This record gives sequence, structure tokens and C-alpha cells, in this order.
Amino acid sequence: MKEELDKERIPNHIAVIMDGNGRWAQGKGAKRVFGHRNAITAVRETITGANDLGVKYLTLYTFSTENWSRPKFEVNAIMELLVKTLTDQVPNLMEDNVRLTLIGDINTLPKRGQAKLREAMEVTAGNTGLTLILALSYSGRWEITNSIKDIAKKVADKELDVEAITENLIAAHLLTKDYPDPELLIRTSGELRISNFLLWQLAYTELYFTEVLWPDFRKEHLFEAVADYQNRERRFGKTGAQIKS
Repeated sequence: MKEELDKERIPNHIAVIMDGNGRWAQGKGAKRVFGHRNAITAVRETITGANDLGVKYLTLYTFSTENWSRPKFEVNAIMELLVKTLTDQVPNLMEDNVRLTLIGDINTLPKRGQAKLREAMEVTAGNTGLTLILALSYSGRWEITNSIKDIAKKVADKELDVEAITENLIAAHLLTKDYPDPELLIRTSGELRISNFLLWQLAYTELYFTEVLWPDFRKEHLFEAVADYQNRERRFGKTGAQIKS
């Protein structure tokens, strides 16, 4: 599959909603936490696959602001797993020249998780290959709300005129201001929604849904998603004839 892809049409930025851990575990008669633990291989395969294709940015929806309302046992297990994964995977990120960064409210994470995350970002900051963006304690509405607050404060402080507010200005106040919008969004597990993820940035993103549960997701599934993407015509509101000309 990889060899059949058009190297000139690889998405610059791929975003992934990693869904299905709980159902995967329940299907095996285990607790939901078992699914989260077995999802690490899928994360590693996706990072490696994106690197192999030459993707520049990969955003993984790791934990939403709404996920804090899940049972305390599951949330605690996910946070502990995050710390362990960051500790274990940093050598792999360094070997693959991957830079780790974050969008989300890091201050809501447990102190140990904050420390490990900051350490991993500092260690990988000089890497020049794939940029891996973890959406952690993140939601699209939360992000947009905060950006509006920032802009409103500048207007109130007379640092900004209302007429100066444009789409570009709003985008410049988002957490993703340093990254291009995703060209491709992948969601696993068969669910057909975007779950409050990158609401502004996904305006013209191609959406790809697969029945594969996240713990079973591998490089080959990533390549299939990119192949599907390459068979589409992205028009951005224009006609097909305009795009071709």
C-alpha cells in the first residue's frame, strides 16, 4: 500500500481521533483500562507510519476536557499510563527525530504528568522531523472560547480595534497558530462524529472513518486512509473545473 501512494500528495498534517479502546477491552472480557494499555502499539505504529510517509505534523486526540468526567479509576489509570508512555517513548522519539508538543490545558494534569510532559518536550525540542502534537485536556469549544476571551481583552484594553478582527486574527489566537490545518482527519471505531476536536481547524479537512478499533490500528490502516484521501478532490468551496484549471 505504501509503495502505491503518490508521494507528491501526502497530507502535510494528519489528525487522529483515537477511539475504541474501551470497546476493544470489553470485547475481550476485560476492563476499559486494558484497552488504553494496549493502545500504545497503535500510537507507535501511527507515528512510525506518518514518519515513513514524510508527514510533517501528526495530531493525536489523547484526552478531552470532557474525559475528566469519566470514572475516577479510569482517569487515574490513563494519567499513569501517560506518564509511563512518555518515559518509555522518548528514546524512540529521539531516534526517529520526532518533536513532541502539546495543545491543551497542561495545568489540569497531575503534577507528575506535567513534569514528564514538559521534560519530553524539552528533550525533543531540537528534533527536525515529524512534529507530534498531543491534544491533551483539550476541546475545540474550550480553545475557541479562550481565544475569544484573549481578543475581547485586547479590545477592552484598546490594543485592538473591533474592525481588525478577521479569520486570520482568530486563527492567530488559537493553540494551533504555529501549525497548518489538518488535511486529513482519521477516526477509528466506526463512530461518525468529530467529538469537539479542532472545530475551527477542520473546516475543510477530509474526514476518514474506519471500523477498526484503535488498539488494532496499524501502519497499513494509516496508508489506507491516505490512499482514500488521494482519491478525493479538495475544492475549498470552488467547482471541480476551477480546481483543475
